[in-house]
This record gives sequence, structure tokens and C-alpha cells, in this order.
Amino acid sequence: MLLTLIERRDRVVSGGELMETIWPGLVVEENNLRQQVSALRKIFSPQVIITIPARGYRFGMVLNAEASTLNGGVAGNLFDWTVVRQPREPAYHTGTGRPTVAVLPFVNMSRDPGQDYFSDGITQDIITRLSRYHWLNVLARHTTLAHKGQTADVKRIAKDLRAHYVVTGNVRRSSTRIRVTAELIDARTGGHKWAEQYDRELEDVFVVQDEITENVVAQLEPQIGLAERQKVAHTKPTDLQAWDCYHLGVAHLFRFTAEDNLKAKRLFQRSREMDSAFGEAHAWWAYATILGMVYWNTEPARELLDDALAATECALELDDQNAVFYMLKARVQVARREYDSALIENEMAISLTPTLAGAHCGLGDTLAYLGRYEDAIVRFEKALELSPRDPQRWAFLTHGALALIFKRDFETAVQWTKRANEIPNRQYWTAAHKTVALAYLGLHDEARDCAAQLAAENRDFSRAFAQRKLFYLKEPAQLQMYLAGLAMAGVP
Repeated sequence: MLLTLIERRDRVVSGGELMETIWPGLVVEENNLRQQVSALRKIFSPQVIITIPARGYRFGMVLNAEASTLNGGVAGNLFDWTVVRQPREPAYHTGTGRPTVAVLPFVNMSRDPGQDYFSDGITQDIITRLSRYHWLNVLARHTTLAHKGQTADVKRIAKDLRAHYVVTGNVRRSSTRIRVTAELIDARTGGHKWAEQYDRELEDVFVVQDEITENVVAQLEPQIGLAERQKVAHTKPTDLQAWDCYHLGVAHLFRFTAEDNLKAKRLFQRSREMDSAFGEAHAWWAYATILGMVYWNTEPARELLDDALAATECALELDDQNAVFYMLKARVQVARREYDSALIENEMAISLTPTLAGAHCGLGDTLAYLGRYEDAIVRFEKALELSPRDPQRWAFLTHGALALIFKRDFETAVQWTKRANEIPNRQYWTAAHKTVALAYLGLHDEARDCAAQLAAENRDFSRAFAQRKLFYLKEPAQLQMYLAGLAMAGVP
């Protein structure tokens, strides 16, 4: 593969052309291409092969001028060549790369030094689990261990470690109870970005340790993401780099309006163009595209769905251990009504990063569309438990309400929509689901009032509109049930 791409480095080489050249006359699964690309990137660098979504691959490095041709053509010895990286601008903010997080040793506040093992275990587990979020650089424990037992001058320590964020905490244990406090500090300002306290009965020490660690990590990651978005919010357009475009795109995406969705897609696309090896830009562009189809004016055309799938596959070729990429690929697959594949991708995301709340929500969606409602509700509840401040919390509740409607648990569905309705960035589907649930409960006056609220939130909403936007439902009975509920509420 490498020789073929080098020989044709002046153009994009399609997957079909590569397969025919490398395995002529053989029937080979296309996944073999991804495996070879992934292997080559690990040997050389992520930039050795660039994926051009929906088109193919291109050799992404330049050869030493003294060895830019082979004596006798392709038959020459590749390793007589000297390969150097193409010069390019730093992809990330302020040229420092992805944000670096230092988890300082948690302090044992108990009088018994023999309890150090618990605070040390919490520290190590947070480092291990937080490092599963690949957009973060998490310092290894031995790097921060030198600061154990010291009075924490966070700004000085962060400067020594070149960290952007610092996580600190302490552990208090007395007889059968334990209290763990954790906080996130912005190293640049010294300001607190997040803090939480956990009180638990200490029955099984390892179960408690796992539970607390899971909760801490699940809340740390979105808080760091929020802090990064806030940092680039006022960056001049002329100063934007790929990292800035990506985070500004996410900021617009989480406002959940049609206008902001378009801005997010443009920023993600700009980030992709500035750095083709930046997997987050590819994956989130795909997600923004799917959201545009489900909520706003993007038509679910097959070609665009293919482009979205290709973008997530490109991201995974760049980093096949990134849980978020599997999660977002699953979102695309649900839109394509490829539920079985989405199930696999969401399960892969959770196996890589068990605290990824969005993957639990995505798995809940997929299970619901497959008719496995009890399993689906468990996943939605897990997402809500893991990330109580998640910017997509309203979606966890609203998607869960739809599963409850299909399950015919209309009372609980109404309760979930009421909870979602209290969240500022929630969307019109919250009111739509509440309308349907109220109609099936026989509360016709309330259902009509809710339908009026729905019409105020989205003047284009109708049963025909809902049918177009629920294009991702493969089971006709689910769609017809939903549309019948709207009709009972008087939705035209």
C-alpha cells in the first residue's frame, strides 16, 4: 500500500484502485484497507496517509530531495529513502497542542497513614480513566507524584508541569464512611472550574472507589471541554487554528439552533481543511450534519449520509481507540437505519470509555429503535447519572421519553419531558413527545395546550413534518403510533 501511494503521490487514489493494485484478482474485504492504513500511521505518523472522505487516500508526506525517485521504479528499496514530514502550522490552540491535565495526588486527610492506599488508588484511577478521552493529554502518575504531600501552589505546579488544567482532591475516612472531594482548576487563572463532594458508606472499598472515580471522570471531561470553548469564544477569526475552529464549532453545536448548527458545520469543515489529520473535526462535522437532518433544514440525502459515514471512518483511521469517534459513527449509522452496526459501535465506545455519557444515550436510542425498551431506559438513566451537567442532558431525557412512549409508559414519558423542558437549550421535540404522551393518557385538553406550545416553538411542525424528520425509524409501527398520538392532540 505504501509503495502504491508513494508512486501515485500526485493525486488521490480511490479505495477500489488500491484494492485492485494490491490484491489483483482477489476478493478482499474493504476493512483490510483501514487495517493497513492504521498500521502505517502507527509506524510512521498519522500524517503519512491522508484520508479524503468519499474519495480515497493520498500519500501525506514528502520525500528527501536526494531520494525522491527510485532506481528502476517501484522495485527499489523503500528503506533507502528518507521520509520527512511536511511543514505545517500547529493544529492546536496557542501552538501547545491538546490541553494537558495534571491530576495531583489526592491527599489522605485521615489520621491513619495506612489509608494512603485509597487516596493513591483514586488518583491512579482518575488518571487512567481520564486518559481514555483522547482529546486530552493526561500526565502520567509518576510525573505528578513528586508533588505528593506538598502544599499545593497550583499555578506554580502547573507551570512546572506545563499543564493547562489541574485536578486536586482529598479523602477523609472514618469508620464506615468516606468523603472524597475533587476540584478542577484552570492553571492560567488559578480559578476553580468545577468542584464536587462525594459521601459514601464504605462497604466494599473497591466498589466505592470505582463508583467515585466514575463520577469524577464523567464530570471532569465535559467541564474541561466547556473551559476550552470559553477560551476561544472571543478569538479573532483571522487567528483561528484548527483546534479553535473545532471548539468554536462545538460551542455553536451545543446551542441547538438552526443557525448555530450551520455555523458549527462551517467551523468543523474549516478545521478539517486546515488539518486533515485532526480526527475530531471529521467526526463532529458528521454529527452536525446528522443533527441538521433530524432537527433543521438539512435533507437526509443518501449522498450526504455517505459523506457523514466516510468522515467518521476517516476519524477512526486516524485514531481507532477514540471512543467519541465510535459514538459519533453510531449516530450516523442510526440515521442510516443501520441499527445493528450502531449497536456494535456504541458498545465499542463504552468498552473504551465507560464514563462517556453520550455513548450510553446513543446505545439507548439504538436499543429503543430495535424494540428493546427496558434495556434502552437503563442506558438513558446511566447517561443522566454519569453527566448531570452535560450540555446534551435535555437530549438524554427527550430521547428517553421517546423510548418510553414506544414502551407505552406514557406517565413516565411526561415526567421526563417535564424535566427536559426545564433545560434552556432543549428542542421542540421535547414538546412534541410530551404532546404525544399526554394524548395517549387521554388528557386531551393538556395535549392540545402542549400542541399549541409546540406550534409556537416550531411553526412548521405538522404530522407530515414529523414523518419527514423521523426518517431514521425503520419500524413502521413505531412511526404510525407516534403520528397517531399527534393526530389525537390535534396536530395538523
